Amino acid sequence: MDAKVGPGAATETLPLEAPLARERRRTVRVGLISRVLLGTLAFILLVQVVVFVPWMATFRNYRLRDQLSAAYIAALVLDAAPDEMVPEPLKNDLLTSVGAQSIALKLPSSRRLLASTDMPPSVDERYDLRTATPIESMMSALRTLFGHQGRTISVVGDAPMGAEYIDITIDETALRNAMWTRSINVLLVSLTLSVLLAALAVATLHIFVLRPVRRLTDNLKRFGEDPEDPTRIIEPSGRLHEIGDAETALASMQTTLVDELRQKKHLAALGLAVAKINHDLRNMLSTAQLLSDRLATSSDPLVRSIGPKLIATLDRAISYCQSTLTYGRAVESAPQFGQLGLRALVDEAFETVAPHSHQRVALENSVDGNAKIVADGEQMLRVLLNMCRNSIEALEAAGAFNGEDPRVTVTSRREDNKIIIEITDNGPGVPARARAAMFEAFRGSARSGGTGLGLAIAAEIVHAHGGDIILLPQDDGPGATFRIMLPPRGI
Repeated sequence: MDAKVGPGAATETLPLEAPLARERRRTVRVGLISRVLLGTLAFILLVQVVVFVPWMATFRNYRLRDQLSAAYIAALVLDAAPDEMVPEPLKNDLLTSVGAQSIALKLPSSRRLLASTDMPPSVDERYDLRTATPIESMMSALRTLFGHQGRTISVVGDAPMGAEYIDITIDETALRNAMWTRSINVLLVSLTLSVLLAALAVATLHIFVLRPVRRLTDNLKRFGEDPEDPTRIIEPSGRLHEIGDAETALASMQTTLVDELRQKKHLAALGLAVAKINHDLRNMLSTAQLLSDRLATSSDPLVRSIGPKLIATLDRAISYCQSTLTYGRAVESAPQFGQLGLRALVDEAFETVAPHSHQRVALENSVDGNAKIVADGEQMLRVLLNMCRNSIEALEAAGAFNGEDPRVTVTSRREDNKIIIEITDNGPGVPARARAAMFEAFRGSARSGGTGLGLAIAAEIVHAHGGDIILLPQDDGPGATFRIMLPPRGI
């Protein structure tokens, strides 16, 4: 549909663009530094909380022990005075100085309430410093810190000089206020230290990690915009750590990529020129082949003897041009799998290559008539054609081993859950110098004048079928056996 031009267009696109713009505004990107800072603060605060509760319990126990010690001294003063000789105001002053509502001293033979004021109707908690476990101390400290105002507790502790224990009843308000004051101070100090530690951690991370990583990221983005520009290759910093190693590895990879892209660009241009030359050369050679066919009917014996050699040479030249054009095409199309009769496929390959043989080469199809494969018929035919043509040309060039009749044999079998196809000839074998690059284009030819494309194309097709192709280990004779291994694919 054509876009509208004019005011109406703006009206129509606004409902679509506005939500996207609002969504972009709502999306807030939290950088790595911010995440590290928040994570560090959260971790430090968590540690502070874990440390804070035991510390607060210890602080409360110290305060209670101080009150018990002061209460014991007051109890000794009151106990030493004759009965009813201590004025009531003095008792109240002693209790006030201790911060207690009552003081009781347990002696081996008796328990004496030495002083008391107006007692509350009930005690909210009884806390025994002698038997309290760390967990009980922490829970009691939390109840004091977060409990209601004006709680009353009874605190029991050891008493020296023959007494069993001392028991005081106190109002927790003063203790609670002291705990809150100390907690706020500790919180402020902890927050200050947390911010300082987090800032130092973030600064260290930024200097030693984030800045080098950002340098790598920026270089990758810049290099990706023009990977053929050698000036965009990162210059390693030389640092002796993992990021320095990553910079060195990235520089090596980028250098290799720049060189390969430059080489592929040159090869692409060269390949286009070669394809055009081959196309025209093939047409000229085809014309020459038609003319050379008439030499075979010449009455001149010398011409008739030269004619077959000339025709064979032209055939090889045309085959070379055709192979080059075929290999220079775009990537091989994906296989179209279907069930095929292998013996019929080999027969078709033999019928195609047999007329091009200029001397008698026996072609033996020893494939079982029931053998089936799941493959692309056209592509597998090309594989068999290339393999059989290579064997025939090797036999024509060097003859069979030990003067035997030249022969190419194709067999098949199932082995280790794979379909095995073997193409065997009784020629002189493959020289050791040709085996290293056997399946590489333009390098794998074992005979003079060969292109080395047949095996490269065959290997590419077999690999696309999920299989493999190898030359069986063998000395320089007799013969050569190529093995194609294909997955069964449900057969």
